[in-house]
Amino acid sequence: MRLGVTMFTTDRAMPVHELARAAEERGFASLYVPEHTHIPVSRRTPPPNGEEELPESYKRTLDPLVALSYAAAVTERLRVGTGILLAAQRDPVVTAKAVATLDHLSGGRLVLGVGFGWNAEEMADHDVPYGTRREVTREHVLAMRSLWRDEVASYEGRFTRFEPSWSWPKPVSGPPVYIGGAAGPTMFAHVAEYAEGWMPIGGKGIKAALPALREACEKAGRPPARVIPFGTLPTREKLDYYAELGIEETVASLPSGPADVVLPVLDEYARLIAA
Repeated sequence: MRLGVTMFTTDRAMPVHELARAAEERGFASLYVPEHTHIPVSRRTPPPNGEEELPESYKRTLDPLVALSYAAAVTERLRVGTGILLAAQRDPVVTAKAVATLDHLSGGRLVLGVGFGWNAEEMADHDVPYGTRREVTREHVLAMRSLWRDEVASYEGRFTRFEPSWSWPKPVSGPPVYIGGAAGPTMFAHVAEYAEGWMPIGGKGIKAALPALREACEKAGRPPARVIPFGTLPTREKLDYYAELGIEETVASLPSGPADVVLPVLDEYARLIAA
């Protein structure tokens, strides 16, 4: 079982390059960071996960691809990933170039976790109606894949289109795409069509969901999707349980704070790697 970590990287939290070095030194496999381009002051959309107030860290997140470039530059083995990138809110051509550049410079260590988003006001400022966010995400990922894969790439969709074009560098690793979110037929259809895996947030209910995920992949003629429980609070028992399900990597949640808050938790998690 590989163990990774995720933290809300902000202007007030432990610097991402210091966290990356500390994680690699302790044997962690990966570091994931989230994305919010901005947070509108309106609270018409309630906070996720049932919080009464939106945590301060949501308002202060660093750009994930810029932050991960710092993490990759000071490490050699650590995989760096978005957890999650809000693909619907990004220009796919510009984002494809940034992702390919980061994957190229890191030697193929990038993992692209993408999500559909939850904040309707944030999406509206990017001209993405809430009800279209899943389809826009799908088209943006497929368009980026074309640019990563094809010598002459093009895409024609409802929300995204570009004429035959050149775009280099090409990524070293693909990169693998994981979709974050809750289990369900729509989620698994997306995973089966255009992703390599599923990132269930928190990790609850995975065992019950696995047959439906396998069935969706079989119907699409795709290999079984990999699963990375994301943002969990790890214990030895939980990691052993995931391993029994055939899961090879879990991503543990770190508090968003300065080094004296983060490092003791990182050390506690590191003991699970050594056990």
